[in-house]
Amino acid sequence: MMILDRYIQREIAKPAVVICTILVFVFGCYIAARYLEDAVEGQLSGMVVFFLIVLRILIALEVLLPMTLYLSVIIALGRLYGDSEMMAISACGIATGRVMRSVFLMGILVGGVTACFSLHIRPWAWERFYELKARALVNFDLTRMQGGNFYEIENGDRVIFADRVDGQANYARKIFIQTRQDRELQIIFAQEARQRRDEKTGRPVLEFKDGYFYEFSTVKNQGRIMHFGTSMIRMEPRDPRRDFKIKAATTASLAGSEDPEKIAELQWRLSSPFSAVLLAPIGAALARSSPRRGKYAKMPAAVVVFAIYYNLSAVAKKWVGQGVLTTFPGVWWVQIMMAVLVGAILWRPRITIFRKA
Repeated sequence: MMILDRYIQREIAKPAVVICTILVFVFGCYIAARYLEDAVEGQLSGMVVFFLIVLRILIALEVLLPMTLYLSVIIALGRLYGDSEMMAISACGIATGRVMRSVFLMGILVGGVTACFSLHIRPWAWERFYELKARALVNFDLTRMQGGNFYEIENGDRVIFADRVDGQANYARKIFIQTRQDRELQIIFAQEARQRRDEKTGRPVLEFKDGYFYEFSTVKNQGRIMHFGTSMIRMEPRDPRRDFKIKAATTASLAGSEDPEKIAELQWRLSSPFSAVLLAPIGAALARSSPRRGKYAKMPAAVVVFAIYYNLSAVAKKWVGQGVLTTFPGVWWVQIMMAVLVGAILWRPRITIFRKA
């Protein structure tokens, strides 16, 4: 590798570490704000919230890594232009295309890492995410409830309310539980409820005293009402695969499918690595500036370009999944549009860059 390649790539790598750390931190805070509320209300434990945040960060890295490279290229080359180093490189007879080659190689490297996240780690993380969240919500702890609040768990299939809760005694008064199961709606209202562990299975159970059990069909005009002295329900974790979505499916299982949603998901995963390869040279073109302008001068325009690109990709995926767009070119029309732009930059670098100066 030439000295110039190593120098440019080292300059790009320096801000990349800082930018990636900041993006991960900001995204982690955003996700934490969504789940900490559930933790405060007692629906999720602190450890579960931590693992959910880590999994969501792993999922987001397929977008954060190309974005990191894109912004790093702009800052690194912006500094070289600002310090007149690019002018010196040009004076030595080194063409702009030579610099582009170094940037392009960085794009291929980051694209390879992004492919690992997009094709393998992303579905694995989604699977762990759904499984962890489903089990955490099913293992709902009565002692973490607060009296007078409604709690929706299992994606709204179960609603729990208690007038008063004594966490230390595992005890609640005037408890209401509504459970939706396929074509039936079950409601339990009891004066008292106590949470304990089943001696045989070790799983949590709720024991009710002095209450009523209502069961209604959601498709037929029939139902039944029973009064009981003591009753018990098991908080059995249902099969986590029931809540799994296409995002958690393995890439191999998506290949060959004719379902538009699966095709959109597969095309999204396959297109993610190309975003790093395509955004890097565009960042190099945007970094072009006069020596008197700072290295962050083009940052607002760069953020706008990335936002447009990302939103177009997301909309294309959604439209393909809904059948609004055909599966060919599917989500690829956004990548094709970006590739044409990159081709124009590489084909006529001097003219393109001169206009952006």
